[in-house]
Amino acid sequence: MKIKKYLRLLLLIPEFLLLGIFNAAAPIYNEGNISAIAFIIVLMFVTVCFDGFAALWKTKVGKAVLSAVMALTAAGFLYAGVLSGLMYNAMTNTPEDPKVIVVLGCQVQGTQPSRMLARRLDAAFGIMQEYPDAQVIVSGGRGSGEAITEAECMKKYLTAKGADPDRIITEDKSTSTAENLRYSLALTDERDITIVSDGYHQYRASLIAKAEGAESVTAISADTEKRFLPTYWVREWLGITHFFLLGR
Repeated sequence: MKIKKYLRLLLLIPEFLLLGIFNAAAPIYNEGNISAIAFIIVLMFVTVCFDGFAALWKTKVGKAVLSAVMALTAAGFLYAGVLSGLMYNAMTNTPEDPKVIVVLGCQVQGTQPSRMLARRLDAAFGIMQEYPDAQVIVSGGRGSGEAITEAECMKKYLTAKGADPDRIITEDKSTSTAENLRYSLALTDERDITIVSDGYHQYRASLIAKAEGAESVTAISADTEKRFLPTYWVREWLGITHFFLLGR
């Protein structure tokens, strides 16, 4: 009995650590960390109540139900692993000679870029310096709490860093990733594009870009703050699944 007790405690330690990791994004709570936290709580419940599940396993119906749950859980882990591999490949698919760089917007705080947007813009500025002939499209409309459009904010930030404003085209109508890419592609005849966004976002963005008419998509990935990465990574699994099911 003591051995079982210690084993449960050993299992609860990493579960509590995972719970802390997904709560580290607070006060930001979204589909990513909420779903992860819910799953971890279920795991903790199973760990604490293992004897009850062991007894249930001994019944015919209980064994069938638990077998189905375990099979679905294993399939879910496999699916998440495959998605993570695809996401990693997309975020490291860097361009050799970008012709058109599309910078995807995110939250603007008043007239200033959020930390996430500033990181994307810093990554964009770096690639602009490396490839001075590349055309740049900054994409993002005006959302709730934003005094100016994301596109305007991005252009101001880049020009303040020394970028040539004549190189930068603003797309200021979009309110989603799909619209970012649809409206940006409408501003250029080039169909080989490089997307600047957070790494976790690159795979879904590339799927959407190709659905909107892009032929080749490469990536310049901005760094994501470490405490937010698990939350946004898991949320992206849900976003990719949504795209697979509904095409958007």
